[in-house]
Amino acid sequence: MDAADIAVIAGAVALAAALWWWFFGPRRAEGARMDGGVQEVRITVKGGYSPDLIHLRQGVPTRLVFDRQESGDCTAQVLVPDLGLSRSLPAFTTTTLEFTPTEAGRFGFVCGMSMVRGTLVVSASSNGGAPAGPEAASDRPPQQVRAEFRVAAGDMHCAGCASNIESAVCALDGVDEATVNVATRRASVAFDPRRVGPADIKDASAEAGYRLHERADEVPGPDAEDAEAAERVAEIADLRRRVLVGAVFTLPVLVAVMAEHFAGLHWDVLLNHWVQLALITPVMFFSGWPVHVAGWRTLRRRSADMNTLITIGTSAAYGYSLVVTAAPGLLPANLRDVYFEAVGAIITLILLGRLFEARARSGTGEAIRQLIGLQARTATVVRDGGREEEVPIEQVAPGDVVLVRPGEKVPVDGVVVEGRSAVDESMVTGEPLPVTKEAGDPVVGATINQTGAFRARAGRVGADSTLAQIIRLVEQAQGSKAPIQRVADLVASYFVPAVLFIAIATFTVWFTVGPDPQLTQALVATVSVLIVACPCALGLATPLAIMVGTGKGAQRGILIRSAEALETAGGIDTAVLDKTGTLTRGEPALTDVVPLDDRDAGELLRLAAAAERPSEHPLAAAVVEGAVAQGHHPPDAEAFDSVTGKGVEATVERRRVLVGSPKLLADAGVDTSPLAPDRDRLAADGKTPMLVAVDGTPAGVLAVADTLKDDSRDAVAALRDQGVEPIMLTGDDARAAGAMARQAGIARAVAEVLPADKVSEVGRLQAEHKRVAMVGDGINDAPALAQADVGMAVGTGTDVAIEASDITLMSGGLAGAVTAIDLSRATMRNIRQNLFLAFVYNAVGIPIAAGVLYPVLGLQLSPMIAAAAMALSSLSVVGNANRLRRWRPPTIAPAPPSDIEPTVETPALLEPVAERQRALSAASSQPL
Repeated sequence: MDAADIAVIAGAVALAAALWWWFFGPRRAEGARMDGGVQEVRITVKGGYSPDLIHLRQGVPTRLVFDRQESGDCTAQVLVPDLGLSRSLPAFTTTTLEFTPTEAGRFGFVCGMSMVRGTLVVSASSNGGAPAGPEAASDRPPQQVRAEFRVAAGDMHCAGCASNIESAVCALDGVDEATVNVATRRASVAFDPRRVGPADIKDASAEAGYRLHERADEVPGPDAEDAEAAERVAEIADLRRRVLVGAVFTLPVLVAVMAEHFAGLHWDVLLNHWVQLALITPVMFFSGWPVHVAGWRTLRRRSADMNTLITIGTSAAYGYSLVVTAAPGLLPANLRDVYFEAVGAIITLILLGRLFEARARSGTGEAIRQLIGLQARTATVVRDGGREEEVPIEQVAPGDVVLVRPGEKVPVDGVVVEGRSAVDESMVTGEPLPVTKEAGDPVVGATINQTGAFRARAGRVGADSTLAQIIRLVEQAQGSKAPIQRVADLVASYFVPAVLFIAIATFTVWFTVGPDPQLTQALVATVSVLIVACPCALGLATPLAIMVGTGKGAQRGILIRSAEALETAGGIDTAVLDKTGTLTRGEPALTDVVPLDDRDAGELLRLAAAAERPSEHPLAAAVVEGAVAQGHHPPDAEAFDSVTGKGVEATVERRRVLVGSPKLLADAGVDTSPLAPDRDRLAADGKTPMLVAVDGTPAGVLAVADTLKDDSRDAVAALRDQGVEPIMLTGDDARAAGAMARQAGIARAVAEVLPADKVSEVGRLQAEHKRVAMVGDGINDAPALAQADVGMAVGTGTDVAIEASDITLMSGGLAGAVTAIDLSRATMRNIRQNLFLAFVYNAVGIPIAAGVLYPVLGLQLSPMIAAAAMALSSLSVVGNANRLRRWRPPTIAPAPPSDIEPTVETPALLEPVAERQRALSAASSQPL
């Protein structure tokens, strides 16, 4: 080992130490911000504490908010030994430590293993820590607002870019949270408007090298979508120009070098170093300019991303070649090779990969663009006097009457006031069959009128419309982060610094023990390592799949509120199904007409319906509707009397008709014993029997029940096929619950559950270590929907239930739950495939680029091949994510009649079991 080797080793160690300090060393001291009289500091726990030097004031209540973004034992606990404080920090959770520093001084805080350290600097306060002067103005409750931004096209390429934006924005005083999504190029920032504004946020991001455009609060319309589409076109056009310049100037140099290397041809002009410098310089500084600017700016902020690796690698190769060209005498004769062709090819290939990626990635947002494109641009408003006026959709106000002709889109949400038509509501519910609409029926904006014309009174318009809410939910879900993405984010945060350390080690090893020419070989291997590493694929792996998955759900009437809900739904093993309105239609319907002896069933139903027509009772309405549906036309009753709690008595066509309970007939002197067997049989099936007597003699029994929805039994069978156990929850008695569970094919039911107890029933199932989805529709279901691992609200339910849920099933059918679970599992498979592709490229590519195969096979990875591999890794992830666009919901086959005999439980019977479970759990937690 000579002096040069020793110098290189020493320089490598020094450079590695400097980089370690640059990326992970102490940062600028962080001061606390006042929040309601409390000084608060947010500390990120990820490989260390950030910030790790914190200034506090003596005597002021303090809140340290630890955001732990990693797992492992090292940072699972934080201690402040001098103050006697200790707190466990669960992984990927925010934990608060509150105290009041009573003494001034420096106090260290450490992790449980004393490996990660930070310092609290408490300054003495002359007034007991009370805020004074200008700071007093901030000692008020926070006012948090949220703003949405769009990252300018071409400014963001990988997870590192997103992390840089988040770090730059979160460093502002008054910003509570910033989330940036790589796939959608959306940034969501929560901040206190008294301390910071949108302009400050945009300035901070611009200083980090990323331009933000503020988005309006209202849901984007077609014009906004056109503007974003134009920006995407401009981005692709700019990339195309830079790729064209790179290809035109690089190709001659590359061909000449390859011809000499492989064919022995020597083209003096193109092999001249000065000619190559002239040709490649435009590629370096025009084509690669956005890469270099972003890379160096990010590095200057003590961070790094994909651009940093590319610009360091190409700058090293270009600088070395420039020295060889301009001052060859500075280097030995055997070290005078130039790498201009590698610089040009690397930049051109990387930009070509970005061009392909930009074009492919634009397809992943097709769902949201289709939703926005569904909005009508104009509406025909009926003015006073019947005058029709076509106006832009933005000018329609609540209360306006709009005319909808055949083939037109319904412009706004409203209620039909005149006319009748069939409306295609598939964009909302995912159901292909049109729905008949007539006066009094609601219509949804952007649905398509098919056959007739009608007039509707506008209700919710603009940002309050159903379509606007759907778009908001989809954008919110696409901009959120799934728990699985935490792994990718954690790896990405350390990835680029790790690659730089590997590159330093690669250069050192090749220079000290590699073959001649050592400097050239070391430079080639180092540049290859820098270029082949691609954090872009790692950053895109999760958000692209989430973007496609939530979009596909919206197209099928499945609205997913967050990426976490989409991920969790795939792991569900138990589905708690509320009976009324979820499994059933939620309203009584006529189910049975059982005449006594040889009486005519149709005549019995006609007379009973005539007697019930004047009644306002829901059961009476079910009988009348059932008679009309069967083609009977009940005559008017000549006399009518409603007997409270018993039934009705009426005269129909001079015949005395009684319909109601056995007590009603017994009071009228009618013998009900001939009707008892049919009454008991129908009651055992969970139906409500109604006895009928005509002219003082028993005539038959009618039965009314809340019937299953058309798809409930099929959906229950499909849930079982997915490995999900369906459990019915109802307030009915055990007999009625058993009958309904038997019809639905459900093996386990919980009956006699009060509305307030639903949440505890969900919690009890979770205590059995089940992952529970709750499917419901009513206000009383909202707490249970929130308690469940995933809450699914049917879209025909209440707004409160929908707001409390994680997933909304717009069709109102249980089949939507089957679709949501299948979509979740398909999305998670796609994410795992993407992560595998992202990791495998780097796991294989970096060692090969570093030269692990050279001693065995004599193979060394060319920087140009490394650039192609890097581009291919991103394209592989984007292409695989786009495969999810071909997902189709599972076909739910008709279920045969079930022979399942359900087990019916009640809270009273379950309570002792729950107590025993809690006792066993407590005993198992005691130390031996």
